[in-house]
Amino acid sequence: MSQDLNPSASSHALDEETARAEIYGLLSQLYYAAPSDELLGQLQVAVTEAPDAGGFLEEPWRELVASARSLNQAQIAAEFNSLFGGVGKPEVYLFGSHYLSGFLNEKPLVRLRDDLAELGLGRSEGMSETEDHVAYVFEVMRFLIAGDDVAVSNLTRQQAFFTQHVQSWLPALCQVLQTQPRAVFYARVAAFTEAFISVESQGFDLVV
Repeated sequence: MSQDLNPSASSHALDEETARAEIYGLLSQLYYAAPSDELLGQLQVAVTEAPDAGGFLEEPWRELVASARSLNQAQIAAEFNSLFGGVGKPEVYLFGSHYLSGFLNEKPLVRLRDDLAELGLGRSEGMSETEDHVAYVFEVMRFLIAGDDVAVSNLTRQQAFFTQHVQSWLPALCQVLQTQPRAVFYARVAAFTEAFISVESQGFDLVV
């Protein structure tokens, strides 16, 4: 690849990559646990106007921020627990294997673990969920964008992991959440996630 000598173009590309990584990081936090008071406070004061008016993510982001402003931390925590927690079967599964095979801990999880091992990644001891949890998958994408090792954190790796382990099932999760009667804040999180995944899909389609 030839080096881009246009400083403004380079800066814009860097800003875009930083924004992508930050979105994956934010979504990872929101799906792993209800937002803390600090994170919710950041959402409530977030800017809702995109730099380029009419951007595809602008409206779902505005609706997510509006939902955050209309609820308190306790309300969102209760919603999180009612959707994803509890004893036995949750209202909504957050694991890729469920959407890809209909069962937990099945072949999609094995394939994911193989791909993670190839990337030199594994589940930390402090994480109780399996690696196909949406929060873990999004954190891997953040790492593949923002990591320092260019042999691992590069566009080719991003595209391969996204196609196999994100695009293959995240839209289904988003649809389930948006039609779940108990979902208020997380319906908006899902709508934004779905729009973001769509933008990512289009971007990777342009990669030659």
